[in-house]
Amino acid sequence: MQSVAMPWLALQLTHSGLLVGLVLAAQFLPVLVGGPLGGVVADRFRKRSVLVATQALFMVPSFALFTVSATGHAQYWMVIVAAFATGTINLFDVPARQAFVIEMVGRHDLMNAIALNSSVFNASAVIGPAIAGLVIAAVGIPICFLANSLSYMASIAALLLMRDLPSVVQPHAQLSFLPHLAEGASYAWHEPVVGMLLLAVAVFSLFAMNRLTLIPLFADQVLHVGAQGFGLLLGSMGLGSLFGALTLAFFPRFGSDPRRQLWMAVIWVAALLEFSISRVFVLSMAALFVAGYSQISFVATANSRIQAITPDHLRGRVMSLYAQALIGVGPIGAIQAGALATRFGAPFAMAIGAVIAGSVILGISLVRPEVFAPLSGARAASIPGPDATTRPQGDPPGGPLESAPPR
Repeated sequence: MQSVAMPWLALQLTHSGLLVGLVLAAQFLPVLVGGPLGGVVADRFRKRSVLVATQALFMVPSFALFTVSATGHAQYWMVIVAAFATGTINLFDVPARQAFVIEMVGRHDLMNAIALNSSVFNASAVIGPAIAGLVIAAVGIPICFLANSLSYMASIAALLLMRDLPSVVQPHAQLSFLPHLAEGASYAWHEPVVGMLLLAVAVFSLFAMNRLTLIPLFADQVLHVGAQGFGLLLGSMGLGSLFGALTLAFFPRFGSDPRRQLWMAVIWVAALLEFSISRVFVLSMAALFVAGYSQISFVATANSRIQAITPDHLRGRVMSLYAQALIGVGPIGAIQAGALATRFGAPFAMAIGAVIAGSVILGISLVRPEVFAPLSGARAASIPGPDATTRPQGDPPGGPLESAPPR
């Protein structure tokens, strides 16, 4: 709901599309610039403690926006500050949250957990904006900010109620900040599957995930279906993403199949190309449904494979690189897509982005065939087991797991 209310408030205050775009850029800029910092924090402290802190902090900018918008004192700079603050908190929240999944469910159920998380995320991405539109029309923008601020209380309560979480041993906790930071980047550089999957996710995020930049242009200038059609196009893609996530939730073995991941990438590129040339609204909706299904299948599989391969003591730092690849490059992708669309039109921008992403995937499959090949026995044996660096230990709400350093 806030993802709709924040840019809408910025639009009401400025009536400028560029300034609305700056709000979105401010929200993602911290992850792009400082992503590894969040990974270091996730690896040096208890992930649950980090998450309790970030969930509590998320309440502050949301409640501040509620206060200034409800009292009629909202100004554009306040929206920018709130967006930047939210992005800064995300810098620490995303890697800790991603790396925390395996501590909750273990390695065996990792793919299923990631798929269920994606299902919830995509369902809320379909339902939340619709509810926000109704709420804004009925009672105004401030209620969206208030609802979001209060919702974090449920997250904090859930975290505090967890029991018997594993404790990850920190063999390298004595490292200072910079070596600690470099250790994660070095691992991603030298582990070919992890490094190539991070590259693939970054390229797709940069060139193939610019739906909020390009789809409005398709709705208005290419398909001529207006705001209602724009909503249906986004809803179709979101519905495809939801079905893709549910498929992985019910059939988690699909998420561990590198060959299926490659095919999902190919289908994703083909669907975007079909959408770029389609001038029939129903066909465009169908293409976006397929694109959404393939996108979530590819990204969730990359997430699962990266976490399964990465050692426990490095997972936070590696997942911060994943957050940079998936989220941080978003503003750059939006700028390049918008520039291409302005110069050559939205269909060209969509098509060239799909071609670039597909070319990189093809290059990876040729140069590093092991990335999309089934695990050999030797390769599978090299992946850390579920208890390689963990030990069960009782964990009452708020109680310490480790004496030094805390996690």
